[in-house]
Formats: sequence, C-alpha cells, structure tokens
Amino acid sequence: MTAAALTRDQARAAAERVMARCDELAAISETPEALTRVYLSPEHRRANALVGGWMRQAGMTVHQDGAGNICGRYEGATAGARALLLGSHLDTVRDAGRYDGPLGVLTAIEAVHHLHRQNARLPLAIEVVGFGDEEGVRFGITLLGSRALAGTWPEGWLDQKDGEGFRLADALHEFGLDPHRVADAARPVDDIAAYLELHIEQGPCLEQADRALGVVTAINGARRLNCTFTGQAGHAGTVPMGQRRDALAGAAEWMTEIEQVTGRAGPDLVATVGALQCRPGAVNVIPGQARLTLDIRGPEEEPLDALLDDLLARAGAIAERRRLTFDADEFYRIAATACDTGLQHHLAEAVMEVQGDAPHLPSGAGHDAIALSDHWPVAMLFVRCKGGISHHPAESVTTDDVALAIQAYTRAVTHLATNTALDLNHG
Repeated sequence: MTAAALTRDQARAAAERVMARCDELAAISETPEALTRVYLSPEHRRANALVGGWMRQAGMTVHQDGAGNICGRYEGATAGARALLLGSHLDTVRDAGRYDGPLGVLTAIEAVHHLHRQNARLPLAIEVVGFGDEEGVRFGITLLGSRALAGTWPEGWLDQKDGEGFRLADALHEFGLDPHRVADAARPVDDIAAYLELHIEQGPCLEQADRALGVVTAINGARRLNCTFTGQAGHAGTVPMGQRRDALAGAAEWMTEIEQVTGRAGPDLVATVGALQCRPGAVNVIPGQARLTLDIRGPEEEPLDALLDDLLARAGAIAERRRLTFDADEFYRIAATACDTGLQHHLAEAVMEVQGDAPHLPSGAGHDAIALSDHWPVAMLFVRCKGGISHHPAESVTTDDVALAIQAYTRAVTHLATNTALDLNHG
C-alpha cells in the first residue's frame, strides 16, 4: 500500500508535535541556563532514549549503534530491503539553539509516522538516524557519528582527548560502548540507497527571498589557515613612519584585500578573518608580529583553490613591499560536497508542490551529509530561520514553515522510496 500525501491539517499537527519535541530535547542540557549537549555525555544518553521512544511510537524498530547514534528502521514491503536514510544530529554547540540538528531528526520521524499511520510499506525501507556527534565540540573532531556509519572513522581518533584530558576510547566505554567495536556502526554500501537531510538554513538567504524552503545544491568546501606577518617591533614615538616594518599594518592591508577580492570572486565564495593577535601588544610599541586566521569556503573546489592561491599571493606581495615576512599554515581542509542532481530534482518538485517555487542555494555550513557522500548520493532541504541566526539561543523557526517542510519532505521521501530505479548522479 502506498501513502497519501499529508494534508495541511495533518502537516500542521505534525509541525506542532515537532516544535514541542524540540523544546523537550532542549531541556536536556549540561547546564540549565544554556543549551549544551555534547557527545557521549549523560545528556547524549538521555536524548537518545527520548528520541528512540519517539521512533518506536512512529512504528520503527530501534537500536543504538557502536558509535552512539540512535537508529530507527521502518521496514519496506520486502524484509531486508535497501533503505532511504534520513536524519541529522542530536549534539549541539555550547549555548546553542534548539533546531540545528534535532529539527532534521524529528521531521524525519514524522515522515515515517505518516507512513505508519496508513500502514503503508514502500519498496525501500525508511531509516532515521540521530547522529551523536556532528559539531565536534567535545573532542575537536567533527562528524564522528556520520563517519562511523560511513566506515571512515580512523582508528587513531580513539586516542583523541577532550578538554579535561579524557580519551575518546574511555568516553565510549563509560557510555556503555566497546571502543574496539566502533567499526560495527559502519553500514554496507548496498544497504542504503541515498541520504536526505532536512536542516535549518543557518543563513539569511531564504528569509531575504521570502521563502520557507530551499533545495541545497552543494555543501561548501572549506580551508582554514593560521597566518603570520612578521616585521620589527619598535618604539611608537621614535621610529619614523617611512622606516617602520609594522606587521599589524600589513595584516590590516591584507584583511581589506581579502574582503574586496572575495566579494568580486563570486556570490557563493566567502572568506573570514576570525581571530587576530599582535605582539608585543602594547599601546606604545609598533607590532612586530601579527597572527590571524583565514577561513574560506565555497561550493566548488576549483574556484575555492583559485581564490586561496590569489589571497596568499597578495599576502606575499604586501609583505615584500612592506619589508615583512609572511607565513601560512593550512590546518583544516574539507572538500566541497555536491548534492546529487537527481535527488535535488525530486526535492525541488516536492517543494514546488507546497510552496510554488523551489529556490536552490549552497550550504555555507558543514553537515553529516558530507561524510555520507563518500558512499551514497545525498541531498538536503533547507528551512528558513529567523535572521539567519544559528549556533545561538535566538535560533528560531516558525510552525508554519516547519509544516510546509514536513509536507515537502514527506512527499519527496514517499516518492523516492517508491521509485527505486531513480537516476541518481552521485557526486
């Protein structure tokens, strides 16, 4: 039996349930005054138990895997069928909002609940996962939950320590998991057909376009660097302006160029200097050294690398002209992740049915879909958030927008799980 589409009233009731459940999850926090829920903590355990219960109510069989992800399965028309995987993460940053991650898990549960209520079984099974770690707050490594499911968790990560010196391996053991069996969380490639993730946009584009929903084209790649301009410290009153080797002045000139050059490079490329320190750091001393970070992101690898090369060349030219030295150390790199064009098409059709049009946009933030794209086609549906604010208590979505999202998401899930011979252009 196939499933009828959600009516507006059903979608509204589902959205109200999701909003209430987001509030319940937000109450599970390390501190009562600020939402914080990190990997392998007592709060993680409580969140898994609560979400697992909601999965069972929606008709799923539930288990916690070897990495601490909470997983539910709604069987297809044939037992053991391949699955369409849905989900997002349940961990948070510190002093977080309540929708980044959980909204995707809870709307996925509602999609399954809609099928279960009609006793509908589809050619593909539907699985929902609440990943235990996406943010990387506790151990400084992002996507631990989804990388475990994808089988790309390097063994050396078990020795990573948190801020209190507690090893990841010991944290897994304390959580009731065997650190030597994390690999058991990996899913065979043939078990899963594709992955869909619903998430708040975490940016202002949908709000500016006055649209509730958008289809993600790609998840931005990123490069992060520690950069240093080195000159000569000197007395602020005695060294003439023309004889100075002011490292901070060189860094400031480069920062201005970063803003201007990136602005001209294309609307989807962004660059940020997020931290700056100068030494000696006294009011009456010319800075002899300026250290700054550079974070650049974009949805395509070639333009992103071209921008980085350009910016570094400009830094070198500034340093040479000012009689400084410049050094850059790249400490983080993640490739851009293209969303599957076939999945984008089906998500866009569902969004158009409920919204009238389907804007497409890249994601500037990272998501679990990055890890899963190593093996499976992925796609994402964005939901408007107020002011584009995320990773902050002011993070906000409306019940009306969530209702539209559930309608579109459920339509897309039902269609994709019914049409197992879709042309998926992975990667």
